[in-house]
Amino acid sequence: MIAVGGVLLIIALLFFLAMRDMTPWSNDAVALMRTVGEVSGTVGGISIIMIVFGLIGRKEPA
Repeated sequence: MIAVGGVLLIIALLFFLAMRDMTPWSNDAVALMRTVGEVSGTVGGISIIMIVFGLIGRKEPA
């Protein structure tokens, strides 16, 4: 669960950075970045929750 959360966090960051480079060709750059920010923020938040739950559920070595 921790690994999947980490991968999702990286994907969200890469998606945001890739879409930021596409704003000069957009008809409405503000609306594009608002949507991209919402999507990447949601995916990033879910990934952080997955990482936290994965750390909570981890058993300590005996």
